Amino acid sequence: MPRLLRPLLLFFVLSAAAAGQDQVPTAKPFTVSARRYSFDPPRIEVIQDDLVKIELHSEDIAHSLTIDAYRIAKRVGPGKPVTFEFRADHAGTFPYYCNLQIDDGCRQMRGELVVKPRRQPQRGGSDVAPRSRPGSAVRVRP
Repeated sequence: MPRLLRPLLLFFVLSAAAAGQDQVPTAKPFTVSARRYSFDPPRIEVIQDDLVKIELHSEDIAHSLTIDAYRIAKRVGPGKPVTFEFRADHAGTFPYYCNLQIDDGCRQMRGELVVKPRRQPQRGGSDVAPRSRPGSAVRVRP
């Protein structure tokens, strides 16, 4: 009997360990269109540590999407989309813009990447903040 239990026990232990490992994160996809001196959407919101995937399109002339804080500068031509990924590893609001000078209107192309801080789980294991009405107090007990 012990001969059967050891391999079976080993199988269950290894299975549990494999199941507990983090899954490979999937990218949060966004499509950004650049045209007539604006980006659509003008605002991208993600959570800190998200893997962000952007598919950039130009509908008229060559444009770029530049995010200095993440050292991103991607150029796109009309009808030739560009796809790129990055990890949004620091929280904050970061401007993105077209850095090309093909036309004076390119300087007006602005948007913002909003990276919200990842919430740390509370002691109870919930990562959801308590809800309250504006003007009401929330008491949190240790």
